[in-house]
Amino acid sequence: MQHEMSAKFGLSLSTRAILFDWGTMDDLIEAAIVAEESGYFSGVWVGDNLLSKPRVEAIVTLSAIAARTERISLGTICLASFVMRDPILLALQWASLDILSKGRTILAVCNGGSASDGPQFAHELENMDVASSERVGRLVEGIQVIRRLWSEDSVTHQGKFYNFTNLEALPKPAQQPVPILIAANPREQRLDDPVVDRILRRVARFGDGWQTDATPVETFRQRFDRICEYAVAEGRDSSMLDSCLHLMVNINDNRQQAIEEAQHFLVSYYGAGTISQEKMDLWLACGSPEEVAEKIQSYIDAGCKTPVLRFVSPDLKGQLQRCIEEVLPVFKTVGPK
Repeated sequence: MQHEMSAKFGLSLSTRAILFDWGTMDDLIEAAIVAEESGYFSGVWVGDNLLSKPRVEAIVTLSAIAARTERISLGTICLASFVMRDPILLALQWASLDILSKGRTILAVCNGGSASDGPQFAHELENMDVASSERVGRLVEGIQVIRRLWSEDSVTHQGKFYNFTNLEALPKPAQQPVPILIAANPREQRLDDPVVDRILRRVARFGDGWQTDATPVETFRQRFDRICEYAVAEGRDSSMLDSCLHLMVNINDNRQQAIEEAQHFLVSYYGAGTISQEKMDLWLACGSPEEVAEKIQSYIDAGCKTPVLRFVSPDLKGQLQRCIEEVLPVFKTVGPK
């Protein structure tokens, strides 16, 4: 059955996998090439952390992929270290990546983990000299600074966190403007409605789209509708906002085997204890190709424009091939630009 609604599919590459001997950088680059050549994927995405969840650095990885591909977009899912990076240096690095890729980048940023999320995040923030309470302020101010550095000839900025005078950042990115998505997934159990509302308004005001994961389908629909509503109130064109979901995938005709393999992967990858069945149900599309496609379609129906798939299996090559041959052909996809 061919689904009518189009979607831009992304491939999320596990840059921590080399730490577990599940693959090499060559394997990740090869997967990006296969994804582009398939015509089904519009983008390749990589995660990011500095110390809390060690991995091959995101901009370096995307630069390698940029050199080996021609059309596929290059994004972060998400740049969790954004609030710890100097925005001037990041503006120059990302502009260079955008030039190298001939304007194919998508920068998705987030607050990163708070000190209360776990000792690894507290340790990272302490060593990067960033207070946990500063993360939101640094996110917003950092986005504003980078947008100005990319678009203006001379920038003077006096802010709470960053100050500089008559600064011209060269080179500028190839594309104007570079899309900046904001990743946010407020947990309803942990935050009250006003806090969730403030987060969604922040996305609507400062982002070119929303990125999230582990969100129930109906919650995804409601939150993106609210983001669009708030964007209109800000005088923005809500139809231009992207909505990006990071979805874990394991294709296996034996659903129980798919769940067990995904559980092992996720516990190893994210350094967590046993992941609850509830979290697995939210995070994961698994089972037969038909079951995986059905889960993806439920999010597309809820307003997801960019499903980004991460194969939670040591067999990246096999999973990617099955997805290309048995899952994505049922969708009317939007390929690389």
